[in-house]
Amino acid sequence: MRRILAILLLCSTHSLAQQPVLRFSVAESWSMPLIRIEHQQPVEGILFDLMQAAAREAGVRAEYHLMARLRLQQALEDGDIDVRCYVATHWLIERPGNYVWSVPLIQQRDLLVSRSADLAPINPEQLPAQAIGTVLGYRYPTLDPLFSQGRLRREDSRNQQLALQKLEAGRYRYAVSNQLSLHWFNRQLPAAQRLRAQSVLEEQSLGCMVRNDPTLPTQALLRALVRIKQSGEVERIVQRYTSQDAAGQIVSGSTH
Repeated sequence: MRRILAILLLCSTHSLAQQPVLRFSVAESWSMPLIRIEHQQPVEGILFDLMQAAAREAGVRAEYHLMARLRLQQALEDGDIDVRCYVATHWLIERPGNYVWSVPLIQQRDLLVSRSADLAPINPEQLPAQAIGTVLGYRYPTLDPLFSQGRLRREDSRNQQLALQKLEAGRYRYAVSNQLSLHWFNRQLPAAQRLRAQSVLEEQSLGCMVRNDPTLPTQALLRALVRIKQSGEVERIVQRYTSQDAAGQIVSGSTH
């Protein structure tokens, strides 16, 4: 019996060793529900589950590389990573020509958020000069002109959760957050203290970009992403980490 188990273990190990490896980038700026990091490796979250599902469907082994968001562009250009997920085309300053885009996978809404005491919906153009909570390395097309003109100023945090924590503590009156992160953050707060979305800044479709190299299973991964999207698996993954409450819903009359 022990011999049989040893043979099965050896076969399993050999099978894993034979699987092609794809290097997925993981941004340090991500936080739950997108991803949770332990010992420099992702262990749970929407993006971790999505990347694991795609790798499994494509028959490849995922290797995760944690890096600062500001390093991602250079890593792409240098070919140091094979797959970057949770990205939109307009986020890139320069678009590397040796990468292929997947189908859109997740719809993201970027919101202007305030503490619950600030109830009136507002257009960012109407804000007086002040600091806005932002995430280091993130671009905000709606707010960037206001930042450039000095009408508003960025106050960067290392990740989305820290930006929301500072807002809750009263460091500034407004911050930018994606809707998924806002929902997750509000779960820990009593209803009266939950942060509130005041307006929608952007709504965009996010996907993955895969290095187009003949030595890599690029097309296998792209087809796998199509299958997990069409099967509803992406939506099921998102639902595992999102609650049914309306903590982060847009207030009536907010701007888009």
